[in-house]
Amino acid sequence: MNEHEKQSTSEQGTAPHETGADATRPGARQHDPEPGAQGAGQAAQGDSGPQQREGEQVSADASAPGIPDTAIPELVIISGMSGAGRSTAAKCLEDLGWFVVDNLPPALIPTMVELGARSQGNVARIAVVVDVRGRRFFDNLRESLADLESKHVTRRIVFLESSDDALVRRFESVRRPHPLQGDGRIVDGIAAERELLRELRGDADLVIDTSSLNVHELRAKMDAQFAGEEEPELRATVMSFGFKYGLPVDADLVADMRFLPNPHWVPELRPFTGLNEEVAGYVFNQPGAKDFLDRYAELLRLIAAGYRREGKRYVTIAIGCTGGKHRSVAMSEKLAARLAAEGVETVVVHRDMGRE
Repeated sequence: MNEHEKQSTSEQGTAPHETGADATRPGARQHDPEPGAQGAGQAAQGDSGPQQREGEQVSADASAPGIPDTAIPELVIISGMSGAGRSTAAKCLEDLGWFVVDNLPPALIPTMVELGARSQGNVARIAVVVDVRGRRFFDNLRESLADLESKHVTRRIVFLESSDDALVRRFESVRRPHPLQGDGRIVDGIAAERELLRELRGDADLVIDTSSLNVHELRAKMDAQFAGEEEPELRATVMSFGFKYGLPVDADLVADMRFLPNPHWVPELRPFTGLNEEVAGYVFNQPGAKDFLDRYAELLRLIAAGYRREGKRYVTIAIGCTGGKHRSVAMSEKLAARLAAEGVETVVVHRDMGRE
């Protein structure tokens, strides 16, 4: 690959780390101390795929006959130094709609691409995290890349780089050994890893130096490369709840509807919920209800723009009243409809409705 095709970025600041692992997914293991280190692994599921139709064009080089050239998914291989931010980069692509597989043995990458091609367009973009944690499997990467090239698979390699000082600080801050240090020091493991990755780094299409980047800055760089012209999507959960049952622990924003009269004290409305038209009409005929909806929706537009800039793709908006049956339910439904009309992917959850 020509030098002018490679990209390298470097900025100033300090890259923090996050830890955590989902032990239920294939390839899950103890994570390296890198920015946003919660991995985005998913299990690849096979699909026998449709049979070739008469007149359908197929790839002459594909090992699996009947796969149209146009069905071959786009592929990104994420690699780089342990602690440099691979998991954060993978999570960013997952939030952008990519199918992400963490710590996949390189020999299985062509198989993963074939399965994606057979998904009838359901898996159009695949991201695979590959690194030295695969130990002996890493040696198969060069062969797998050659196989992909022979099948005309469009692939890009993203390499996460970082200085020795930054990597040492990150490993020491979580008191974990480098995966290659063995009985030596952290710097020994870093040196060994650099040597193993030297050739792959030279083949990378995009090199990102995270030495001085924080999590949000790294996500911004990934968004700039892979989000395209469209702004990354924000997904919202609007949850009604009752204060007497406790605040939702996963709420990002909480609004209190107890400033509105309670339909519970209206005998003919008490048996119903905020999903009932008469109850909703009663709630929104109260002074301040419609004003609140308009102004809160406007405030959420401002907050949503900031969330996107900071790399936050999911938000939970909790709307509460006393029992989570009338006012909060009615307001949650109206607010969710307002957000959906503005292009926000929205889910409504009524946590406490029916508990009385």
